[in-house]
Amino acid sequence: MTPIALTFLVLSILLVWGGLALSIVALVRSSNEPDVSDTPEAHHRA
Repeated sequence: MTPIALTFLVLSILLVWGGLALSIVALVRSSNEPDVSDTPEAHHRA
């Protein structure tokens, strides 16, 4: 493979796996903070 092809291969792999890793981190961080409207008590107040 040519050097430019290898460069684009590495960049695309980093983009895909980096995006996956960032989305997993964002999902884990957001799921640790429960939303007030998701609690059962919040539905009884309305």
